[in-house]
Amino acid sequence: ALLNEVELVQMIAEVFAKLHIPVVVKLNNRKILSGIADVIGHPDKITDITVAIDKLDKIGQSGVNQELATKGIPDSAIALLQPILLLQGDNESKISTLREVLKKSAVGIKGIEEMEVIFRYLRKMEVQSEVELDLTLARGLNYYTGAIIEVKAKGVQMGSLCGGGRYDNLTGIFGLPDTSGVGISFGADRIYDVMEESGLFPDNVNTATQLLFINFGEKEEGWCLPLLARARREKINAEIYPEAAKMKKQMNYANRKNIPFVVLAGEEEIKQNQVTLKIMHTGKQMSLSFVDAMQIIMYGDSE
Repeated sequence: ALLNEVELVQMIAEVFAKLHIPVVVKLNNRKILSGIADVIGHPDKITDITVAIDKLDKIGQSGVNQELATKGIPDSAIALLQPILLLQGDNESKISTLREVLKKSAVGIKGIEEMEVIFRYLRKMEVQSEVELDLTLARGLNYYTGAIIEVKAKGVQMGSLCGGGRYDNLTGIFGLPDTSGVGISFGADRIYDVMEESGLFPDNVNTATQLLFINFGEKEEGWCLPLLARARREKINAEIYPEAAKMKKQMNYANRKNIPFVVLAGEEEIKQNQVTLKIMHTGKQMSLSFVDAMQIIMYGDSE
């Protein structure tokens, strides 16, 4: 079954290699986290412990310790946790240290053995991305039962670009017990932002898109959707920006993709049942009906 986790990590590495985004794939195991709770004497506090240590990057070691104390975990147990929070070195040395620390926890040792298998298989498959055992990784989700996966971009201040793990028996809450589950999800918006910040999009992107609708928000988006459908029926390749981002960002998107026409339909245009059409290569803007706008897009501006 651990081959599934290995193949997911390989998939992650291949995806980000093709996108030219250098990443580190962080791995942990829920069983290791349970083992840590065991050895500090508070298995009943596993949720509080994992939620707190998951915040280490954000609130620091003292912040984690303070949060643990507010959850009723005594100073003696918090002290036992410190060497684990500060564990450094390569994956092999971390696992070696953990094996000694968790030797009295059967579930913890099971988690270590699973991670050893995963790392061994990853070496055999020559996965190119950096893969790191991160004991503070919990993702704040209690349904994980084994491996936990999270992907961070190197050199960019951004949250996780991809995450997931093993969640056996999760389907039990939907009436389908005893079913294994493992998977990942990619954060498309964050990946886009990283690529944009890192200049990974080509300066000149040939595109078939002729018309971009600027997205001003939910109301305006809803008003534009029938126009978008109408443009496509007239064989105009059109798209609407997927979110109500800043105008500059949306215009930069149109420029980068060499989209020749942009439609702006804000509150005033909607009141007048018109649109503002911008011809990108000249900067010319005009207010007109969408029918007339389509004529210009299809046949050119007669003026």
